[in-house]
Amino acid sequence: MSSRTFEDKQSQGSPSSGVEFLKGVGQVAGGTLLSITMLASSIVAGGLVGLAISFRNLPDVRQLRNFFPSETTYIYDIKGKLLASIHGEANREVVPLDKISPHLKRAVLASEDADFYFHHGINPKGVGRAVVTNWVAGGVREGGSTITMQLVKNLFLSRRREFTRKIAEAVLAIRLEQILTKDQVLEMYLNQVYWGHNNYGVQTAARSYFNKSAEYLTLGESAMMAGLIQAPEEYSPFVSMEKAKYQQKEVLGRMLTLGWITQKEYDDALKEKIKLGRIRSFQGSALPYVTNAVSQELARKFGREALLKGGMRVQTTVDAKFQAMAEDTVSKWHKRLLGQGLSKNQIALVAIDPRTHYVKALVGGVDSKTSEFNRATQAYRQPGSAFKPFVYYAAFATGRYHPETIVYDTPVSYRDGSGWYSPRNYDGGYGGAMSIRTALKLSRNVPVIKIGKAIGMNKVVETCRTLGIMSPMEPVTSLPLGAIGVTPLEMAGAYATFANYGWQSPTTVIVRVTDSSGNVLLDNTPKPQQVLEPWAAAAVINVMQSVITDGTGKNAAIGRPAAGKTGTTSSEKDIWFVGTVPQLTTAVWVGRDDNRQLATGATGGTMVAPIWRDFMLKALKNQPVEYFKPPSKFPRPKK
Repeated sequence: MSSRTFEDKQSQGSPSSGVEFLKGVGQVAGGTLLSITMLASSIVAGGLVGLAISFRNLPDVRQLRNFFPSETTYIYDIKGKLLASIHGEANREVVPLDKISPHLKRAVLASEDADFYFHHGINPKGVGRAVVTNWVAGGVREGGSTITMQLVKNLFLSRRREFTRKIAEAVLAIRLEQILTKDQVLEMYLNQVYWGHNNYGVQTAARSYFNKSAEYLTLGESAMMAGLIQAPEEYSPFVSMEKAKYQQKEVLGRMLTLGWITQKEYDDALKEKIKLGRIRSFQGSALPYVTNAVSQELARKFGREALLKGGMRVQTTVDAKFQAMAEDTVSKWHKRLLGQGLSKNQIALVAIDPRTHYVKALVGGVDSKTSEFNRATQAYRQPGSAFKPFVYYAAFATGRYHPETIVYDTPVSYRDGSGWYSPRNYDGGYGGAMSIRTALKLSRNVPVIKIGKAIGMNKVVETCRTLGIMSPMEPVTSLPLGAIGVTPLEMAGAYATFANYGWQSPTTVIVRVTDSSGNVLLDNTPKPQQVLEPWAAAAVINVMQSVITDGTGKNAAIGRPAAGKTGTTSSEKDIWFVGTVPQLTTAVWVGRDDNRQLATGATGGTMVAPIWRDFMLKALKNQPVEYFKPPSKFPRPKK
């Protein structure tokens, strides 16, 4: 709003605030006191101008030309639904002056600094009024601060009521108004001032108190908000509507006296029914596991300070309704597994679109209210046999192996460190000669270790790194059996790369990040790169389809082409099913936080594959059936 607007309004009003106040004082002290006061005001004002030259150790206000106040970061789902707000001490959303209700601007000026557009940082009449008030009261009761003085106090100075601090305020206010326009000062003030309940700035306060943007505040709401500035928590309508209404009436009366509103506007504003919003500053996230993962990614890329104070606007890859469906599925199966004797079970689920590597659902546990630990991104658990496809891919990529290559499920021992290692199958027996397809679909342990040793375990580690699995791992003989720690997010991302025939973008929960002005800080538009041999990736998918059609993953059949792998550690501490269709890859893990055995005989095929199936049937409802490309569609790598 331009200064001319306020000048026009004020030119129609009655005498200014300082003179009005002095009229009352004159009835007590008489004309002599009034003369002394006016003289003192002139002396003080002139003295302050002189002090402005001599105060050389004060902060340099020129830095405010590039000042960016701390702002709240807002996280939204992919459709724009607000999921969470993250902030440090100050919960703030900065808005330009033209997006603030004219009613609120007038109400604040009437309450705090009616002569704002006429002074140059300090107001001699305000100073004089404060001198008289404090003299009559026998102590400090009024500061005579202008809006500019309040702003520099909030930004640069302590809050102790000292004479030297008041002088510093005045000096800095004069300096500030030499480099900023009146509108810039007012905009900065309205976005900086504290309104109570950890709301800094008009926008967060308006949303909290009245559930609307500051742009649409009515006169009644604006007067109530302006009345909060002196003691926000005391006059808060959330604390006492009676006190809030009293302050509202005071502000409206001041506006009426100044001629900034009519009698009818005054009466209507007092009668206006106030509909309160709710305190928002400390509310939790709508989807804690998702926003937890988002916060981690933001902190890695921008730092924690920027996360808490940078005012970022974050669009996630997750649809809130889809995420809620995933969380409901996990909660349902948690209760069902409890009924099957799997006490204290936890479940994590991650779903990824393999075409974009966007996370579509991320569930880090059975109940975020009882545990915020995000098992989808923070729990490193052994994948067991769900690791085997990485070994077979590495073999296929050499060009020496294919799905029908014969391998031997027969006893073998390897020198491993200081002793011998003799791998065994889950059932304790051996199957003799069989194809790689059969070995994987039946989840035989011995053949995969023999393949790993034949191609070199370093090749397996290299494959895992390419697939985005960065957990620590050593090229030991037991590596093909998943004797490492991985997260469900890593497993889902790796399988998604297989499903996209080796094309990969970085797995992410963030689509885009902008600052509060709309400038793009991060754009995660998929930029896929071919990181795997496409024939080898297609061959792994082809073999994993057999796992579901007639292998250990039969309980994951969903009536459309799907590929996947069960995973069970030898002590039944971690059980998995990781599977995919062309348009969605999902990893499901079940285990206990104390890393103890779930139950004797608990396997990924019997207990986790049904969870995966239930989720995928819901996720793919009304989605077209898509088919995987066979390996023959891709050139086979040369030996």
